[in-house]
Amino acid sequence: MTATYRTSLEIPASRDVLFGYFTKPELMLGWIGDHAVLDARPGGEFTLDIQGIPVRGRYLEVSPPTRVVVSWGHAGSDTLPPESTRVEFTLTSAGPDRTVVAIEHHDLPTDHAQSHSVGWPMFLNRLADLTYADA
Repeated sequence: MTATYRTSLEIPASRDVLFGYFTKPELMLGWIGDHAVLDARPGGEFTLDIQGIPVRGRYLEVSPPTRVVVSWGHAGSDTLPPESTRVEFTLTSAGPDRTVVAIEHHDLPTDHAQSHSVGWPMFLNRLADLTYADA
């Protein structure tokens, strides 16, 4: 059985600024992950190590500055293998220099839903803190 996890947060930055945090390794590592290899084009590599967890996938959609979709899974996992789930990052303008960042993580095995429901809000808050510091 699978689930979809959804969360969002309004962040004080424009979509143009935030978009890079989903496509550029040096920016992504500021809020999520310890290592990243990103080729932000459809079919391009999406490799991210998060606190020792090797996330492996591909970019499925890259639509600046509003949307990024990646496949997602954990290398070596039988229950959440590489590219077995899909994460959609949607950036919606909420006024001058404000953006709602929404995350939808689809096809999550139910035994992984709890950890992702803790992780995604934590990482979104880290992204918000990073953009506050950069403002």
